Amino acid sequence: MTFTAFAARTLAPIAALAGLMTTGPALAQDELQTILVDRVIVDPAQPALEGPRTITVRGGRIASIEEGWAEAAEGAPTIDLSGKTVMPGLIDLHVHLTGDPGGDYWKEAVEADEWGVVVGAKNARLTALAGFTTVREAGSGPQTAFALRRGTAEGMIAGPRIIAAGPPLAIIGGHGDVNGFRPEVNELLDSGFTCTGAVECAAKVRLASQNGADTIKITATGGVLSQQGRGLEAHFSDAEMKAIADTAHSLGLKVMAHAHGARGIEAAARAGIDTIEHGTYLDEAAAEAMKANGTVLVPTLMAFKGVTERLGQGVYTPVVEDKIRAVAETARVFMGKAYRWGVPIAFGTDAGVFAHGRNAGEFALMVEQGMSPRDALASATTVAARVLEMENEIGRIAPGMSADIIAVTGDPLADVTVLEKVEWVMVRGRVVE
Repeated sequence: MTFTAFAARTLAPIAALAGLMTTGPALAQDELQTILVDRVIVDPAQPALEGPRTITVRGGRIASIEEGWAEAAEGAPTIDLSGKTVMPGLIDLHVHLTGDPGGDYWKEAVEADEWGVVVGAKNARLTALAGFTTVREAGSGPQTAFALRRGTAEGMIAGPRIIAAGPPLAIIGGHGDVNGFRPEVNELLDSGFTCTGAVECAAKVRLASQNGADTIKITATGGVLSQQGRGLEAHFSDAEMKAIADTAHSLGLKVMAHAHGARGIEAAARAGIDTIEHGTYLDEAAAEAMKANGTVLVPTLMAFKGVTERLGQGVYTPVVEDKIRAVAETARVFMGKAYRWGVPIAFGTDAGVFAHGRNAGEFALMVEQGMSPRDALASATTVAARVLEMENEIGRIAPGMSADIIAVTGDPLADVTVLEKVEWVMVRGRVVE
């Protein structure tokens, strides 16, 4: 490759990314900021604080919450949120920032990984503006999500705090591996994170950790959007899943498992997997295993809604359309069953399967399946923060916590749909415009 060709290939995504970066006051992490409010939800488990309050933010953290409206220190900006409900920034435990919805699986063969950073910068900003100040990136190219993670942390890109998995671990030929191409193309596009046997799977967890993963993502069962017609039950053996969980935990990492079939869910819970993503065919036996092992369900109801909206439009291949239709009815009821059975539930959407920025639509779907508005809000704040072991950093408005704050009109504890129109967002003390 000539230098000119190399430069064009390398610099084109960077140039495109520059147009999506936000600089100046919108991302400035001011030393001292004063926020005037008159209704604050500090924690969904507690009654809202009513009446004038002053929230002081210093260096990206909440310094104090005081009764009454105080005068700002000289030179410090004042933000007037009176008339709004102010609350903790929301947490989405399952997003794919580096991708947009569609059925064009062949793009893996024609688009460079670097393009994912450009797409991700666009989607990071949309996600933050939707009120989501922390996300768990649930599978991406080898370094794309890690680059976004650094960009948002350093304030170069407008977006949420990112907890990133990087490439998911999969069985060879399973959901999460490359499918649908000629054998030589499948091999060329392989991520390097497929594994067979407990020893190799443990090694791939260590490799993911070495490469920068904050969490380990596995595809524990078949999936809906992959180019294979096989079922949705367990892919990894019990020994493989236990090796993955044990190795991750020894490294201080948690494991999130894409899982649809009941026996795959049950096996993952018994193996010590921390969260089940999707959980569509969960039954009582699987629910009992999850409760016994402290495994949390992340239901991603918006994913099912998003793919159903695109049926019959030529977006998906016939194989995928058949699988979407097969799962559609179950997707409308399974979370409600899990809620009644007492399975712990945390908020996650699978954004990227549907358009980024619509994440808050998940709340109404959770309530439709029987969850109370208060529990739905907790699932995206205090519960999600505990899943990430960040409950002393995010999920509440309190002194010492990260200044991740949003404002809406209305009462989300009475009507969760008001969260679909977030009007003001601060991430780590930076206002996102």
